[in-house]
Amino acid sequence: MALCSPKLLIFLLLLTAIPIGIIVTLERAHPATHVYHYHSSGWFRECAKWDSHYGRFIVSFFEGGVGQVKLPEKDSDLSLPLEEVMVVKEPNLAGNASLGIAIDSPRNRVLVVNADAIGNRYGALAAYDLSSWNRLFLTQLSGPSDEKSFADDVAVDAEGNAYVTDAKGNKIWKVGVEGKLISTITSPLFSAKEWYKNMVGLNGIVYHPDGFLIVIHTFSGNLFKIDLTKGEEVKMIKVKGSLFFGDGLELVSPTKLVVAAGNPSGRLVESSDGWNTASVVGTFSGPRHRLATAATVKDGKVYLNHLVGMGYPKKKHALVEAVF
Repeated sequence: MALCSPKLLIFLLLLTAIPIGIIVTLERAHPATHVYHYHSSGWFRECAKWDSHYGRFIVSFFEGGVGQVKLPEKDSDLSLPLEEVMVVKEPNLAGNASLGIAIDSPRNRVLVVNADAIGNRYGALAAYDLSSWNRLFLTQLSGPSDEKSFADDVAVDAEGNAYVTDAKGNKIWKVGVEGKLISTITSPLFSAKEWYKNMVGLNGIVYHPDGFLIVIHTFSGNLFKIDLTKGEEVKMIKVKGSLFFGDGLELVSPTKLVVAAGNPSGRLVESSDGWNTASVVGTFSGPRHRLATAATVKDGKVYLNHLVGMGYPKKKHALVEAVF
């Protein structure tokens, strides 16, 4: 999601329409579900994923970089906000936002999408070792001489290939396990008929263990199935219910998918026929003054990442448990 994107502008307009007193009241209110709060130096955190092996959340910085939020010992006080610690800062990526992330546990690495959030003139995928934080590769996806694009989110398949969505150009880059840009997946289905619905296009993406990708188009709410076992065949999933404003995706099980979607901040989608059709079977309304942009699963529970931190000078971010 671009810093100057319609999605963020809409959120800012909504936020400014809420009196400060109400925001303070909402921040102080006892949450209906469990929340991990953490302090950060930055306002915007696009994505957070749970790293079960190391017991931490990994978060992407809109100002560029990656951080970790470690959980304390079991007997520690969780009523106090946790602390974010920067683990990756790339000088040669200065000026670019870090956005979607995917944890590739079998290869002990995390994949991070980087993009020029204002000019849409650069996109890249980086991979880092989860133990040392050494960079494994940095692959440029687009540059100043290419058409404008916006690298947004990423998923990884069983073989370690990565798939990065282009929210502006409505395509998907495929990057090999060693970082080589292999191909680009395109389809006429990826673009909405109405031009204004393509202002924020292909966004959240996940890999299904049966060998296909599921990807969402934000402003149309369309959901797609890309079958990697059939030559990257693209089909639109017929969904009963609205997925408008859909952002980050996370599989809860082979038949259930969570969509982070602003507010109501989470929607549960279920399919009984291999994701040829699906239905919205549940919604979750989190904090009314925050915008959900990503989802992750920790110990079987869904947590939604919210884009904007609240407070000054320390910004308090929220990872909110979604109960459907």
